Amino acid sequence: MNNLEIVQQLYRAFREKDYDAFLRICTPDLEWIQNDGFPQGRTYHSAIAVVEGVFKANDERWSEFSFEIDQYLAAEDSVIVIGAYVGYNRQSGKTLRAAAAHIYDLLDNKVWRFRMFADTKTIWDSTV
Repeated sequence: MNNLEIVQQLYRAFREKDYDAFLRICTPDLEWIQNDGFPQGRTYHSAIAVVEGVFKANDERWSEFSFEIDQYLAAEDSVIVIGAYVGYNRQSGKTLRAAAAHIYDLLDNKVWRFRMFADTKTIWDSTV
């Protein structure tokens, strides 16, 4: 499986809430960097921390939360994914659609680092 296919499998795991697959796709010491200003944004330092602190937490805050992919850009050791976060905030009831880019760095067929760049103002506006 090439790097692009690995990242595509990661999104499948996220959509299907297949956290075991996510853990297999990533290194145990995964570095998951959410940009400043993102709700609950910070850097997570393990694949298990991402499942608990990001994926499961997003399910609590958002209804129908997903990442709609517009484009994949594959480089030698990285894959860039351009798209948008979409969903509904459970507390405010407002719709979310925020442009974002994800950068995945891979080593030995595993994701070892994720970097996210998103329109955090649009995300915050949907929470109030």
